[in-house]
Formats: sequence, C-alpha cells, structure tokens
Amino acid sequence: MRILLTNDDGINAAGLSILEGIAAKFSDDLWVVAPAEEQSGAGHSLTLSRPVRLRKLGERRFCVTGTPTDSVMMAAGHLMRELKPDLVLSGVNRGANLADDITYSGTVSAAMEGALAGVRAIALSQVYAREGMGDTVPFDAATAWGERVLRPLIDTDFAPRTLVNVNFPALPAAEVKGIRVVRQGFHDYGRARIDQRTDPRGYDYFWFGLRPMVHTPGHDTDIEAVNDGYISVTPLQLDLTHAESLSRLGSLY
Repeated sequence: MRILLTNDDGINAAGLSILEGIAAKFSDDLWVVAPAEEQSGAGHSLTLSRPVRLRKLGERRFCVTGTPTDSVMMAAGHLMRELKPDLVLSGVNRGANLADDITYSGTVSAAMEGALAGVRAIALSQVYAREGMGDTVPFDAATAWGERVLRPLIDTDFAPRTLVNVNFPALPAAEVKGIRVVRQGFHDYGRARIDQRTDPRGYDYFWFGLRPMVHTPGHDTDIEAVNDGYISVTPLQLDLTHAESLSRLGSLY
C-alpha cells in the first residue's frame, strides 16, 4: 500500500512524525509532502498569486512553500503522477478539528483534496486541554490509538467523494473510553474571538481565536464524543448541495 502523508502544521511538526510512526505499521511505501511552514486555518485554499516551490528533504520526503491543498496537488499531480497513492493521511493535527471548524481546517482540506483525486483519505487531529500549550501538546491518545482507529478504516471501501475525520480526545491513552462513529456537530458563530492589541510603535493589530465549543442538541456529534472521552470518527462528503432546497428554489424560476 502506497500512503501519502501530509498536514497543515508544517513539515517539522511533532504530529507529522507521530503519523509517520502510525502509517509505518501499515506500509513501508510512505511519501511525505507537507507545507514548509505552518498553515493552520488555511482551509482548502490554493496558491495562485505566487510561485510554489518544492524542496526534496530525503527519500520520498518533500516540503512545499504553500498550503496543505498545494501539497496534495503537488504530490498527486507531479511527484506521484505515475505512482498514485492508495491512501492519504493528513495530520496528526495539533488541536481539534470538530464541528464547523472543519471548514477552516487545512488538515481536513488536505484530506478533501485526496478525496477529490479519487483516493481514500482520512484526517486525524489531537485535541488538547487548554490554549497556550505550544509544543507541549501531548499526542498520547493519537500515538496509542492511531493504529486501532485506522486499521478497520483502511480495510473498508469509502463511498466516492467522501473522507473520514478523526479526533482524539485530550486524555492519556489509558483514559480513552473507545471509539464512536458520529455526525459533525455545529457551534454558534459567536464563538469567534478577536483580540485587539497595540504594537511598540502604537499601531493596532489583531489575533483571531475561538471561544469554547457550544454543545449541540442531542448527544450524537463529534463534539460530545470527544468531550465524553471517546475518539470521534465522522464520515464527510464533498457534495455540499442541500438537496431538500433544490425543488423549492427551482420553483422560483
């Protein structure tokens, strides 16, 4: 099995090294193509306004001066054009990719790009307990449970133009309760936070952030699963069409 590994935290991210260790349990034909620098929050953006440069770092290991989407496109359309991957794994992201946040996620978007290329794709993220942890974020749950989560997924056929989003809870591996297959949650847009500050020269600048998750009605989403101490596994689709609105809107014209 030929596996393409990527992420949005950059080629030197700790989570990517952990993903390499997990993937090595399934194959020795691993390709790494990831952004040269952190691209968190890049979403499904594609670099069109400047050149994208490719650097070879080792055997089947490359970095790209662009986004996670650029990285997968570079792999599928150039580096692996004659050697199509059987699987794309994106992550392990430092931080959650739950609910509506998947629309911002470079990690999930890299997996989406794999799905667009007709390759089975899985995004993996490690939730952490509090802001400001930096490089001290523990990946214990992802390290210990990664193979267990991936093995049945790798042996399963995916529906066309779909992908899977996995989130590991912010717990030591021994405290993880298990795995739940759940739907994507949602949160209030008011969760966004904008911090205004002033630089030494007296000019304002801003940091974007997020407030804590808002629980959804019911108890069957990725947010609740992770909060309850489970690993969430959520199938996603690339078709964003709201089918129920087609006939209603069609009747307007």
